[in-house]
Amino acid sequence: MTASPRPTTGEELRGAGLRVTAARVALLETVRGGDHLGVEAITAGVRDRVGHVSVQAVYEALHALTAAGLVRRIEPAGSPARFEGRVGDNHHHAVCRSCGTVADVECAVGEAPCLTASDDRGFSIDEAEVIYWGLCPDCSTTGSS
Repeated sequence: MTASPRPTTGEELRGAGLRVTAARVALLETVRGGDHLGVEAITAGVRDRVGHVSVQAVYEALHALTAAGLVRRIEPAGSPARFEGRVGDNHHHAVCRSCGTVADVECAVGEAPCLTASDDRGFSIDEAEVIYWGLCPDCSTTGSS
């Protein structure tokens, strides 16, 4: 039995109802190849792949890709928005208070237990966002030496 081939980035964009452009393909591949990137880093990555693209075009494409569920936007308090290609699961993040590094953290226990609120106030909850704050290993070591 052979595994079905992974769809191309263009096919994923089309499947999400989005127009396929070189900039969108480059943006999605940049986000997926990065690690919780900010808009400046994404813009630089897209420019490296396709040449000039405006920051406004990057923001518009990020908005479209986020709305389509191809990219996830996270906004740690006091930090600019970051984007990642890991979507469709219920993972969380750890953020360093010193350098701002962001790392993925799996859901605490079992099958997305954080989606069961103690009181949902009538909401139909489909996602939970947890951010753990502290110091990353590099900053912890720097502070103790």
